[in-house]
Amino acid sequence: MNIKINDTQIPGCYEIVLPTIADVRGSFVKIFHGDVFLNLGLVTHFPEEYYSVSHHGVIRGMHFQIPPYDHVKLVYCITGIILDAVVDLRVGSPSFKKYATFNLRADNPSLIYIPPGLAHGFYVLSESAVVLYKVSTTYDQGHDFGILWNSLGIPWPNMNPIISDRDRQFPNIEEFQSPFIFQL
Repeated sequence: MNIKINDTQIPGCYEIVLPTIADVRGSFVKIFHGDVFLNLGLVTHFPEEYYSVSHHGVIRGMHFQIPPYDHVKLVYCITGIILDAVVDLRVGSPSFKKYATFNLRADNPSLIYIPPGLAHGFYVLSESAVVLYKVSTTYDQGHDFGILWNSLGIPWPNMNPIISDRDRQFPNIEEFQSPFIFQL
């Protein structure tokens, strides 16, 4: 598998560009290969996988799970285009409280490898989008948390998005006491 792994400004967070095989029938993309990820030192155990279907103008986020259910998240867009965003919540990280954004698109496949201690969310740029997530721990409602989407300095395309009531009620970044400690 000839993947290309790109460092980001957030330590441990990677953009992984996936090779595409195209012919007259369409295209084929291998999203995950355990041996390749293992050789790169990345997590390969993902006991749960989800997908969301969202409309243009939706923001989902900024979500994460706190310890001991914190997890690696592998995110990719299989339909449409999204502006994906992560924020480093790890105390002691050189990128603490800083964000990184990525355009994830079905027609140019890549995925984002998000280590524990980062909040994640996205904005739908296309008419609709289907986003898949693999996570390294199972969902635990008591440890599911988030940061208010507009308190992080992320340049969202729309500051009046469609957003859930739950996501509107998260604390802002300045009120959040992070349980995450930077380790690499």
